[in-house]
Amino acid sequence: MDLYLIIEAISVLLNLVFLFLLIKRSRMCWPFGIVGSAMGVFLFVAPGAAVKLYSEAILYSYYIWIGIFGWYQWSDKESLATIKTWSTKENVLALLVGFIAFPILGFVMERFFDSNSPYLDALTTTFSFIASYMQAKRVLTSWHFWIVINAISIYLYLSRGLNLYAGLMAVYFVFSIYGLYQWKKTLFKTS
Repeated sequence: MDLYLIIEAISVLLNLVFLFLLIKRSRMCWPFGIVGSAMGVFLFVAPGAAVKLYSEAILYSYYIWIGIFGWYQWSDKESLATIKTWSTKENVLALLVGFIAFPILGFVMERFFDSNSPYLDALTTTFSFIASYMQAKRVLTSWHFWIVINAISIYLYLSRGLNLYAGLMAVYFVFSIYGLYQWKKTLFKTS
């Protein structure tokens, strides 16, 4: 069996465990996400894999750090139950930052690297940075971001031959809808 396929499969499995535990608001989600993300970084830049999704490698490196941040943020058991909402202004600001940053990152990846799908890769990467931060802070609208990001990522990964990752994004898409529902249910129980 191909080494890259094995790495992809293990990374997908770890990230599925991460998602399941995230929806349950279990602090244990973060170690699974950290290790799964580290394997993804390797896969996206490995010379023999020919994937060349450098923005995704940057994103998955960020997932490692946001995993550490999330682990720290979720250390208080009482805060695990707290789901937060952002004001319209905060959500619009998050969108604005994403729509300003992604073309810049896309340009850099197109101009200075041999990146495949530089702008689409930059779009999903930029908004994933934002959504991951929101998730670590337990912001409900993070799930809205993930629903859109995961739908776009299915196409991106299929276009690069990462079929297991595309399948993971399809599962993430469905579970993002479920996560939104679960977090909304928790929010309304506590308010």
